[in-house]
Amino acid sequence: MASHIVGYPRMGPKRELKFALESFWDNKSSAEDLQKVAADLRSSIWKQMAHAGIKYIPSNTFSYYDQVLDTTSMLGAVPPRYGWNGGEIGFDTYFSMARGNATVPAMEMTKWFDTNYHFIVPELGPHVNFSYASHKAVDEYKEAKALGIDTVPVLIGPVSYLLLSKPAKGVEKTFNLLSLLPKILPIYKEVISELKAAGASWIQFDEPTLVLDLDSHQLQAFTAAYADLESTLTGLNVLIETYFADLTAGAYKTLIGLKGVTAYGLDLVRGAQTINLVKSDFPKGKYLFAGVVDGRNIWANDLASSLKALQELEAVAGKGNLVVSTSCSLLHTAVDLVNETKLDDEIKSWLAFAAQKVVEVNALAKALAGQKDEAFFSANAAAQASRRSSPRVTNEAVQKAAAALKGSDHRRATNVSARLDAQQKKLNLPILPTTTIGSFPQTLELRRVRREFKANKISEDDYVKAIKEEIKKVVDLQEELDIDVLVHGEPERNDMVEYFGEQLSGFAFTVNGWVQSYGSRCVKPPIIYGDVSRPKPMTVFWSTAAQCMTKRPMKGMLTGPVTILNWSFVRNDQPRFETCYQIALAIKDEVEDLEKAGINVIQIDEAALREGLPLRKSEHAFYLKWAVHSFRITNCGVQDATQIHTHMCYSNFNDIIHSIIDMDADVITIENSRSDEKLLSVFREGVKYGAGIGPGVYDIHSPRIPSTEEIADRINKMLAVLETNILWVNPDCGLKTRKYAEVKPALSNMVAAAKQLRTQLASAK
Repeated sequence: MASHIVGYPRMGPKRELKFALESFWDNKSSAEDLQKVAADLRSSIWKQMAHAGIKYIPSNTFSYYDQVLDTTSMLGAVPPRYGWNGGEIGFDTYFSMARGNATVPAMEMTKWFDTNYHFIVPELGPHVNFSYASHKAVDEYKEAKALGIDTVPVLIGPVSYLLLSKPAKGVEKTFNLLSLLPKILPIYKEVISELKAAGASWIQFDEPTLVLDLDSHQLQAFTAAYADLESTLTGLNVLIETYFADLTAGAYKTLIGLKGVTAYGLDLVRGAQTINLVKSDFPKGKYLFAGVVDGRNIWANDLASSLKALQELEAVAGKGNLVVSTSCSLLHTAVDLVNETKLDDEIKSWLAFAAQKVVEVNALAKALAGQKDEAFFSANAAAQASRRSSPRVTNEAVQKAAAALKGSDHRRATNVSARLDAQQKKLNLPILPTTTIGSFPQTLELRRVRREFKANKISEDDYVKAIKEEIKKVVDLQEELDIDVLVHGEPERNDMVEYFGEQLSGFAFTVNGWVQSYGSRCVKPPIIYGDVSRPKPMTVFWSTAAQCMTKRPMKGMLTGPVTILNWSFVRNDQPRFETCYQIALAIKDEVEDLEKAGINVIQIDEAALREGLPLRKSEHAFYLKWAVHSFRITNCGVQDATQIHTHMCYSNFNDIIHSIIDMDADVITIENSRSDEKLLSVFREGVKYGAGIGPGVYDIHSPRIPSTEEIADRINKMLAVLETNILWVNPDCGLKTRKYAEVKPALSNMVAAAKQLRTQLASAK
């Protein structure tokens, strides 16, 4: 019975790795303590898969931070600023690359394809002296073997590694990263040889970049790389794993032509069209690892439908050559449904988390081999039928309202420059106005208050009193720092999506449905199972309470529809855009209620707008059209003098800047500092932007406190390409994950830098 799992979540069912990492970073525990937690997690994952009957169990999919950073360590590609002098890379160097340290900033972090996972971007150039500097892949293979479990070691393939890298600072932007293949392949050969010597019989190379739009030169790099590795790979079964989208005909042809390769892993959930390529041409005697169990959602697999598809594929690949697999690593789904004690039984029956998906994969493999578990299949069929017919899923009024949206583009009546004039009359802000993105540090005390209120251990009155005190503290701090447009700090919110989902109909919530976002940071995506509507106002009470504490403008803080969609587990029984329009209508109601309550600045965060962008360029226009339209729906009804902000974080926006302009927000704040100010290059190239814009002046994902001079230097770089009257000064992102000891001096320096530049600009007139 051939079954395979591409990869598995690392954090643990109760986020054990998160807490161990943070304890280690805070010097509260030793490296040995951290390593023990990690070893226990790996061991339990391998044993769980072995117990479930999985034949091809992955190793080296665990990571202390990120799998791409692990590959950078394996290749010894440490940027010189971290002062690494060779030898096996230890935690000091590894975590400095990931998080920065007191003297140097972290490496850039960006989205992993179109997921909400982030990876650490390798910084490469002709000068990099590669060396085999982390034996993690071999060590973990041996570790599993010592437990009696033979695993498939997983490496990020050499070509994908280079295609996901960027030229280091000082290296020409046009530098051909693929020219480094001859330098990294010798290290891959060392790793492969060690794995062979340790007894590995299979090896998995993840080459997800094969699903992107690649030119012939890039495709040729795959052919060249595996031809070079072929002799080293002799005696091993080699699986090339792809995921997240269809393969183009050219990429598929390249894949099946690779030398020394035994098996091909395909995502048949998001890459359903690839099935046609397989049916028309599959190499004889090779293995097809068919990714039919969705690694990116939490819905139970439709086993009957999957089995039918697998039987068709078996007829193509040949009996014994088809392996049932997940569509991608299960890293992108929650860990174990067993830990969900509060979900009702009906909704729970519709779901499968990582642990359940492992069981589904095995059940399909057994059924394919003629050992179908009839009881398991019929329970699954009953759950599928219940979901299709449940009255909880459909709300006719919502369907009608969403259908009525067609035919209008929902633009505000006046153009942005006229709106900005009306807003300035009302707000009377200085040039280079300062603000923050929304959240302030969430202290242990604050989390305790929320937890106790949720558990009915304190009264609503006590809770409201405690939250208002926290808001007052945040407002007073911002006034003391002399920030121009204030936020209430979001002390009542656990998460920027979950907070809204809990107040919207059509959403369900988990207790332990955590998914890794980056490093130790986990998110708990809501589950959108039905039509979405807003029963009552969600934020008006807190925003108006905060506005009453100050004469300065107080931003109302909302999460936008596209971000709520992209950061949730979304129903898979209707197109995503239909769900997005429903959420947009709910947020529109909230925006209009905030305006009526006297909130003059309303921020609608679209942090995740770009991450929903399909991986194929041919599909971009359709996605951007409905995503941008959804944003405009939320605020098309407000008055000119109401200022609409939006915020976007970590992504490369240069290719969608025209869609961002088309969102027609009055002010956009956007991540900028950690990605070497790539964003500013688009304005240097002549894109005209007439609305307010605040490219982040410092990176909040690092504990480092930037100096006034450093921030002033950043603002000056912005002033070189942006008009003085549209520039805002703000951090990159919300401050929730930072400590007050970092936030106060950083914001103080930010305000000082803005004032310094105001003085200089005034004297230059």
